[in-house]
This record gives sequence, C-alpha cells and structure tokens, in this order.
Amino acid sequence: MGKVAVRVAVVCGVAVAVTAAAVVHRKMKNSGKWEKAMEIVKEFEEKCATPISKLRQVADAMLVEMHAGLASEGGSKLKMLISYVENLPTGNEKGLFYALDLGGTNFRVLRLHLGGKGRGIVSKQFEEVSIPRSLMTGTSDALFDFIVAELAKFVAQEGMDFELRPGRQRELGFTFSFPVLQSSISSGTLVRWTKGFSIEETVGRDVVAELTKAMEKQGLNMRVSAFVNDPVGTLAGGRFTNNDVVAAVILGTGSNAAYVERAHAIPKWHGLPLKSGEMVINTEWGNFKSSHLPLTEYDHELDAETLHPGEQIYEKVTSGMYLGEIVRKVLRRMAEEAAFFGDTVPPKLKVPFILGTPIISAMHQDTSPDLKVVANHLKDILEISNTSLKMRKVIVEVCYIVATRGARLSAAGILSILKKMRRDTMREGEKQKTVIAMDGGLYEHYTEYRNCLETTLNELLGKEVSETVVLELANDGSSIGAAILAACHSKYLETDE
Repeated sequence: MGKVAVRVAVVCGVAVAVTAAAVVHRKMKNSGKWEKAMEIVKEFEEKCATPISKLRQVADAMLVEMHAGLASEGGSKLKMLISYVENLPTGNEKGLFYALDLGGTNFRVLRLHLGGKGRGIVSKQFEEVSIPRSLMTGTSDALFDFIVAELAKFVAQEGMDFELRPGRQRELGFTFSFPVLQSSISSGTLVRWTKGFSIEETVGRDVVAELTKAMEKQGLNMRVSAFVNDPVGTLAGGRFTNNDVVAAVILGTGSNAAYVERAHAIPKWHGLPLKSGEMVINTEWGNFKSSHLPLTEYDHELDAETLHPGEQIYEKVTSGMYLGEIVRKVLRRMAEEAAFFGDTVPPKLKVPFILGTPIISAMHQDTSPDLKVVANHLKDILEISNTSLKMRKVIVEVCYIVATRGARLSAAGILSILKKMRRDTMREGEKQKTVIAMDGGLYEHYTEYRNCLETTLNELLGKEVSETVVLELANDGSSIGAAILAACHSKYLETDE
C-alpha cells in the first residue's frame, strides 16, 4: 500500500500529516485503484522534491547565467536586459503623472498626484480592464487601439482639477511585462510575447511607437516618458518610499525580477559612463532553464502545449498562470489510470486551464474539518460531486506539492539575486538592510505559497543574514513605479529638493 502523507495545513518544509494512504483499510472497495492513485501522487511528490542542496544548485546555475547575460547580448537564457533606469526616485518628485501597466490578461491605467518632498503620493486613481482573448492573438493595431480607447476613457472622466497647463502633454509611465530590448528610457523592441500572447507582427517592433501611433490616431494628448518592465517599475515604486529597496520580484501571472547592478559589472554596456555608477537590470528570469530544475512529465506536457515550447521553463513551474494547470494534469492522470473519480473521467477535467491558481490556493488553504471549500470547487468547476473526505485530502496534497515546489524554487531565484549583489553573506563591520519589493497576486493572495517562500529563503540564508533581508509587499508596485519614473524623466521636471 502506498504511504503518501496527505497534508491540509502546512508551513513549507514542516508538513502536518493528517491522513495517509497507508491507513486506508485493505478491504476497501477498489483498493487496487486507490493504491494506484497513491502511487501516482507519491511519484509526483518525489520528482518535485526541492531539498536545500538542490535549491543551492539552482541558485548557483542561475547566477552563472546572470553573469553570462551581462557579458553579451544572447549569451544566456537570462536576457539580463538593460533598463536605462540609472536614477531611481528620491521621494521629492512632484506633479501629475499616469501609468499604463500591461502584463497579462488584464491591464491597469493609473493617475498619480505626487506632492514633492515630505508629501509623497497625494492621490491615486486607477481602473483595471480585461483584455479579450481574441486580442491576445490578433493584430498589433487591434490590441493597442483597444488599450488606448480605455486609457482615453479614463482621462475623459477627469474633472477641472486635472487640467493641463497650456502647451503641455500628459506624461505616461508604460509598464510592459514582456521581454523587450530597450534602446532608451522611452523606447524598446519586443523580443517575444509570453503569458498567452502571440502577435507575431509586433515582435521586433518598438512597443512605444505602437502605443504612440494608437494615441495619435485617437487624439489622446499624451507621451511615454518612461518605458519599463514590471519588476523595474516595482523597484522604483519601492525606492520612492524606502531607500533600502535594491531589488524587486514579481510573482503573479508570470514571474520576473530586477535589481540594482554596479556599472562595472555590466560588460555589455557600451553607452556613456553612468553618473550614478549603477543601472537597474531586468533579469527576465522566467526564461531560466537548468538540469537542476525538478521537472516532471506533467511539466514537459504543459510546455509542449504552450505557445512557446522550450521557453520560460522557470516561469512555468513557479508562476500563477501554470500552477493550476499542473494540478489538473495530475488529477486527470489519476482519473484515467486509477479511476479516482469513478469509472469515467470527468469531462471538465479534460479542459486545459480550467483550474486557475486562485482555485488551487483556495483548496490548498481550506481549513474546514470536512474540506467544504474543496468539495464546492470540485462541484462548481469540475462538476464532480461524489468525493469522499479522503479523496479531498489527496487533492489538497497535490495542490501542496505544486505550490511548495514553486515557492521553494522562487526562493532559490531570490538567493541568486542576493548572491549577485553580494548580499547573501555578512561582511565584517556591515549590517546593511536589504529590502526586496514583492508584487503580484500569487505572492499577495496565496498565503501558503508566500509563507513557504519566506521560510525557504530564511533557511537558505541562515539566521544572521535572513535578519537583514526583508521581503516587502508593494501593492500596485509596477503601476505606481512607472508613474513615478515618468516623473523622474519628465520633460517638465518638477522636484522639491
């Protein structure tokens, strides 16, 4: 009989076993099928294992790729993109600025009033808009026309308080959460789409020019002052209020990180000497791939079915877009090979991406004695109503395995960033504080994932160093940061010194 522990309430690495396949009575009807299901779960758990030794190997492999990506363009799976952000906010920025944040199936428009020294953010207003699936694989014009139409609606709702001075344009920070090769703070060409987008004609084009064309077409008097990726925006937003912020990590639909690099450590930088001596680097770590990553047949199957097979492997095991799909694939195999849900495979279980990560999170974190949340989601989403408590506990276990692997691998990625900045060890006479701004729905809302990541990072760093490293939630960080960077690069610069 298989001996796979089934956990309901867990803190990463310290699991509370509440039942196990081993205690199932041997006379149970269809015990052979139950045992087969438990074998599938056990095998999956073993393949997803992330002992500390493996996580250190992942971090070291990512560090090697980081160095290679900084040395030359195309030298690594990690793009290590130069952001052209060398001057981060001081907190003295002043004026009215906008942000457009495009990073997944939704985009956000935001208006920010900065009050100058000591006043910070005076006010902010935002709206979030869903992008129709058809536009994610349609034409470049159709996508940007839709976005600008919504942006124009947002601006049109403004009252007299937001009127521009004569001769001025509104200034926009544009957060674009896809790999881009930048040529300045306000221009950059798309390297490739990710996260379900696939509009081939946009690849190789200047994304700011595409947006500007749509704004001109619709008569929107606005210019892009800063063009950034989401972790770069999040880093800037964090720095605006906390000078100790030196890196940012996004864990949402996708996964990425940015950090402040020393100028002399960027061999591929051939521009003018950097006055600040630093440059923000967008790692594009989602594309990291290594033999040390614990991948399963479900991951390989998922990868093969995506729009970009072989790309974004690290993202596909750590980010919110894919965790639920991996769980679905495991449950489908249990249904097919072990009749886990009865003699027929539930039709809904065959539908790709039917289990979103918010559903997985809710099931994983179900604390009711009878796992009522799990039962309700199985009934409402998958139309499976005949589950026993024992079956629901196994489903929670599968969610636990997927989330734990993702969270622990994310912690390994953060360790590699800290190693690159030489902040993974204590130096004599130093006790510098390192703050990493964290953003994204996965990190914010999936409590077990967040707790697991933080526990694992502390374990990797050790007690002394972990006390100097703080992960700080930066709500709306990438949107706010983009607007603040628009202020830093304004044509009409206003600051309170």
